[in-house]
Amino acid sequence: MPEPSVVTVAPGWALLGVALLGLLALLAATADGLAGARASATASSVGAMRPLDESARLLRQRRRTTVAADALLWRVGGAGLLVVAVSMVAVVPLGAWTILDLDVGIVWFNAMDVLVWALLWLTGWGANSAHGLIGGYRFLALALGYELPLMFALVAPAIAASSLNVGEVAAAQHGLWFVVWMPLAFVVYLLGVAAFAAWGPFGPALGQDIAGGIATELSSVDRLVFEGGRYALLAAGSAFAVPMFLGGGSGPLLPGWLWVLVKTVVVLLALVWVRRRLPAVRPDVFLEVGWLVLLPAVLLQDLVVSVVAVWGP
Repeated sequence: MPEPSVVTVAPGWALLGVALLGLLALLAATADGLAGARASATASSVGAMRPLDESARLLRQRRRTTVAADALLWRVGGAGLLVVAVSMVAVVPLGAWTILDLDVGIVWFNAMDVLVWALLWLTGWGANSAHGLIGGYRFLALALGYELPLMFALVAPAIAASSLNVGEVAAAQHGLWFVVWMPLAFVVYLLGVAAFAAWGPFGPALGQDIAGGIATELSSVDRLVFEGGRYALLAAGSAFAVPMFLGGGSGPLLPGWLWVLVKTVVVLLALVWVRRRLPAVRPDVFLEVGWLVLLPAVLLQDLVVSVVAVWGP
């Protein structure tokens, strides 16, 4: 049976959504620490404590700055990632509840994703650092390669559900999850999530060959907020995949809100796992792949979904 209609929660409950996003980001950081410890043959207990140890270290660190830095743009860029991540999850239904039940929730998510372009660019630009500026340019090149495929990947579920409302898209999957017959759109979407979080193979903007790129001059609380924002973006993207492709809160035995969390954690851990198992992608190479391979593939997926939506049972 279809899920019940989505109900907008009271503003106070939005704090619960922020807390859940924070816990998911912490989970991603912990899993990433464990993966890093295993890769370097460090004890697992050390890897599990890595996020807390690193947070404590950064909080004790003295904040540094560069000559003629634009401090406002610099810090808005880093802190803005957390705001964008919270805005993304605001339209994700947690079972039958959501913070914002927008008729154009899919467009809202895509608009927040585009804001990441500006925020990461500002972080690199505001430091008045050559390495930060190079990192910003690298991210923009990657963004040009992933943004259009990501946008059209989100179009496929919207066409199938005949709606841009995230709750209605989730409810339309009561018979069959969209991931089953939209696998290309799902894969391209996950690539987009990894890309806007500058994660794994899409991390050249933060590459060691440019001394950390965008984040090279960040320190203390600024660095902590920036890294937390990246993990939060990864968590928000994982959460949005659930109503778009994985049936939302549908599932046996467990309540809908718990199924949403379980599916989100599975997607999130999969993205964390990929980080050290795929090589970094050169921005110019990915730009070519994005426009010549991913974009035609996802457009073909949209065409198939359109035909099924119009002529299907």
